Amino acid sequence: MITKEDISAHFKKKPRPQSFRELAYALGLGSAEQRQLKRLLRELLHTGDLVQTRKGLYAPSEEVNLVKGYFEAHREGYGFVIPDNPGERDVFIPPPFSMGAMDNDRVIARPEPPGRKGRIIRILERARRKVAGTVQKTKTSCFVKPKSKAIGFDIYIPHEFCADVKNGQSVVVEIVEFPPDKRPPEGRIVKVIEKPESPLDEIEAVIEEFGLPRRFPHEVTGSAKSLRLKKEAAKRKDLRALPTVTIDGERAKDFDDAVSIEVTELGYRLWVHIADVSAYVPWDSPIDVEARKRGTSYYFPDRVIPMLPRELSENLCSLLPDEDRLAFTAEMEFDRYGKRFGQKFYPSLIKSNERMTYTQVARILTGEDQALTERYQGLIKDFENMVELASALRGRRMARGSLDFDLPEPEVLLDIQGRPEAIVRAERNIAHILIEEFMVAANEAVAEHLSELDLPSVYRVHEGPDPDKLEDIYRIAKTLFRKSFPKQPTLSAILALAKDTPKEEIVNQIILRSMKQARYSTVNAGHFGLASACYTHFTSPIRRYPDLIVHRILKEALPKKRISDEKKGWLEENLPDMAFSSSRMERTADESERVVLRAMRAWFMRDKTGDEFEARIVGITSYGIRARLTDFFVEGFLHVSAMTDDFYVFNEKDFSLAGRHTGKKFRIGDVIRVRVDRVDMEEKEIVLGIQAG
Repeated sequence: MITKEDISAHFKKKPRPQSFRELAYALGLGSAEQRQLKRLLRELLHTGDLVQTRKGLYAPSEEVNLVKGYFEAHREGYGFVIPDNPGERDVFIPPPFSMGAMDNDRVIARPEPPGRKGRIIRILERARRKVAGTVQKTKTSCFVKPKSKAIGFDIYIPHEFCADVKNGQSVVVEIVEFPPDKRPPEGRIVKVIEKPESPLDEIEAVIEEFGLPRRFPHEVTGSAKSLRLKKEAAKRKDLRALPTVTIDGERAKDFDDAVSIEVTELGYRLWVHIADVSAYVPWDSPIDVEARKRGTSYYFPDRVIPMLPRELSENLCSLLPDEDRLAFTAEMEFDRYGKRFGQKFYPSLIKSNERMTYTQVARILTGEDQALTERYQGLIKDFENMVELASALRGRRMARGSLDFDLPEPEVLLDIQGRPEAIVRAERNIAHILIEEFMVAANEAVAEHLSELDLPSVYRVHEGPDPDKLEDIYRIAKTLFRKSFPKQPTLSAILALAKDTPKEEIVNQIILRSMKQARYSTVNAGHFGLASACYTHFTSPIRRYPDLIVHRILKEALPKKRISDEKKGWLEENLPDMAFSSSRMERTADESERVVLRAMRAWFMRDKTGDEFEARIVGITSYGIRARLTDFFVEGFLHVSAMTDDFYVFNEKDFSLAGRHTGKKFRIGDVIRVRVDRVDMEEKEIVLGIQAG
């Protein structure tokens, strides 16, 4: 039987456009196999691996200077094609040449010299068919204007599908046709979104807007309810006698990692135990298919939309205290300086001794809480050893050039009615750092092991910024730090310069905005942000699908350090799509969580119009000032038009606004007094004012 691998191998030998007859002859195919060849060629055209020239010849997309990837749309109308192959430069797509692509669509683009501009020539896969928007209705036409600023077109609704909706209503529209010419896409309204009357309604509206799953299919819930704890002790290493703890947030319900530590003659032995979801969820089972579709769990202030049914995520797979649980353990040996010199991976049986929180561990380590210290006396030495090892690991990571971002994260606190009663800065303490370092260490160890075995897998890759963006960062940083700016700058050196200064946050944001987004790929391209040559995700299979993939591959390869040729071929064919889908769903989760956070800020501030607050300037543009309130972790925007005591001019050299007549100056980090003038609930923006003078 002819396979896709046979076709790919043939094109590698003869990388030129070829006709169907040429291909059939070269591959020595009979009439029955030629029918199979036609089907496979259609599939390869659909995935973008092959393209058809104007003369009808088949060719690999890369051989005809085409780039396959996903489209990252921007609200101004332009966008970028992010190539599937790590290491290739992004392709800038000007507004007229996007072919109607939407954010996250999978596309093929043709770069056009000079430079790296280009045009989209084919849309391989639409990220979503349903879009939330606002009805714009007249006597002669009906359109839906998308809420997302990244969608640069309206959607035409035939009159027979919009008779029951009113102008200005929020709706969900399903796009039924994307015309090949420049006409707008056509859709039909599938749901009217009622105006949110409460913060919880707002979250419901976001779930509708992004088309997030609300419940599991009956087949999935039925499968989950039928599962029981497996009795596999004979096949697993029994670690139940090993002192083991989970360390998570106060509100966490899914515990997918636990840790144990021991001091050795040479340094430390660290066990990172990860929930063995793969023991309960085999490839292509109903639960697996649904988890692959979801890709990740979604975290909102009032709920979690889990990747796995709660029977698994909060019970059977969760590493609950005093319960026997199946785990996959990474056992690693480190010297006193944090250098790893040995590792083993194996299925295990564990029993967590304690469910600890980050706050508890930090208070124990600082001696702030005598009652906690006495209660967990038997674990204190382990926690101290963990801090020592984590400090050594972090020191090595920083020394190799890992980027140390310390961006404040907001936390929304809800009252019993589900209304935001406070929005605060989420605390990050020593316990967070030690768990982060241990998870990074385990992920690196697993990635290196799979890479050395030359097995197909999914890696977590993060490419560095393009050279021109890197130069922009250095130029901006030089204006901010002047005399202290290093002669041979690096991003890690710039972050160190900004640490604990008023400019820290803006420097972090500038560097983050210039960098590419981390993603999943079957190609190991390293992780720039961590300065890691080989990295994957292994430590969160309850909430991330790529981690579950890695577990299965690693487990299958353990006995003989290889997998069957049949399984290897299947993985090579299917993993690229799984990696792409996981990256896409991760971006959807991030964006939906950002929209919910903005909505919660707006609801929290809506009854504070006219109130005055102290605020710190966290961003300045030619349009105005972005300031964060001191009392709450809430940002608002002060437009230059509201600064009526002078005409203010933006100085990009030091990121300041200066009054042309008064000489009054506003800089990043300055503390100012602001007034809440308006809360725009539609745009979810807090509009600030300032006292004249």
